[in-house]
Amino acid sequence: MGTPTLYQSKIVNAEFGENVKIVEPVNIYGCKLGNNCFVGPFVEIQKDVTIGNNTKVQSHAFVCELVTIGNDCFIGHGVMFINDLFQNGGPARGNKDLWKSTRIGNNVSIGSNATILPVEICDNVVIGAGAVVTKNITEAGVYAGNPARKIK
Repeated sequence: MGTPTLYQSKIVNAEFGENVKIVEPVNIYGCKLGNNCFVGPFVEIQKDVTIGNNTKVQSHAFVCELVTIGNDCFIGHGVMFINDLFQNGGPARGNKDLWKSTRIGNNVSIGSNATILPVEICDNVVIGAGAVVTKNITEAGVYAGNPARKIK
């Protein structure tokens, strides 16, 4: 029987604004969080992520590399950001040239268990729980479904 290699969750090489609150355990590395941010437990925020002021990231969310989230946003429980579209029929396997970026505007709320593919979402948008955002959102409003579409 083999012995597993164990890793500890931790916070490494991250930049924090004033009054940031983090509930451990988390994996946060190589990213920037603005003033008054909150990060719940069991969250991973990877390198090259920027999160604006007054933004809350709830438990079990995954924020992958190349994501920018604006000010005054809410990221619900279990929200998944994706940067690899499997363009060659499978994972990029280390070829970061195939990864795509995501930009979330200000005052955006993303409901629990939503999946956000590499897109741009404008300011003042609500994404419903469980929605799958596959295309850019350029008009404020409420979006839901798979694929997400404007419902009001």
